Amino acid sequence: MIYKVFYQKSKEEVPVRECTDSLYIEADSEREVRLKLKDKPYNIEFVQKLEGAFLEHEKNQESFELEK
Repeated sequence: MIYKVFYQKSKEEVPVRECTDSLYIEADSEREVRLKLKDKPYNIEFVQKLEGAFLEHEKNQESFELEK
């Protein structure tokens, strides 16, 4: 499964929507996504499972780069 993760680059800063970044990661569950990213300094805001037409739309974006 592929998930889209919305995050802030630092846990120390207050989340600001304009500074939110996203990445795509392959995992079996949301929990696995969070475990894979636990060593990063990210402040994870939201993890969204991508499937169907929405996944196909995201794959067509230039910013789509899958992390494993």
